[in-house]
Amino acid sequence: MDGTLIDSEPYWIAAETDLVARHGGTWTAEQAHQCIGKALPVSAALVRDAGVDMPVDEIVDVLTAAVTDRIITSGVPFRPGARELLWELREAGIRTALVTMSMRRMARTVVERIDFPAFDLVIGGDDVDEPKPAPEPYLKAAASLGIDISDAVAIEDSGTGVASAVASGAVTIGAQNLVDLSGLGAHAVWDGLDGRTAADVSELFRTVRAA
Repeated sequence: MDGTLIDSEPYWIAAETDLVARHGGTWTAEQAHQCIGKALPVSAALVRDAGVDMPVDEIVDVLTAAVTDRIITSGVPFRPGARELLWELREAGIRTALVTMSMRRMARTVVERIDFPAFDLVIGGDDVDEPKPAPEPYLKAAASLGIDISDAVAIEDSGTGVASAVASGAVTIGAQNLVDLSGLGAHAVWDGLDGRTAADVSELFRTVRAA
């Protein structure tokens, strides 16, 4: 979701920066980038290490609330081409799951603001025992959809997400945003999703499975 479907990474970075500053610390771009794609408790631990004297679960709640409020007040900031591709996939009858390390409540806030039935299923970070880069989130999504993971395509914008998708056995597309995804095992690395179509996804799937 964050960084692939919607351009919410700046919201997270702003929330982290504000929280650390309120506790007398500083939050660098390098520290912020270390959080991209990570499970929220992992990111919260990094925020705590930067000087925020709060339990990890409270940090997760504060950051989630801040980003959710930004989405509610500013609208869903779709990444270029993401909504269009999702619409095409749905029109083609492709079942879809949103697999994110954000909390389920935040993911539902996003999904409820999409103006068509975008997803059959939402898997949040609080729905799994082993978060990305472990394969569990994608394996759980496939099982919940009633499909074999080998019949799935995953689209990810972070190294952690790519590792999770590849380990699960899904055909994996790296959609670059803030992180260089080359050399991480994705079956294809695209420069974002702008201009990409359902046909592109299907062709890649067929090519990979025919190899």
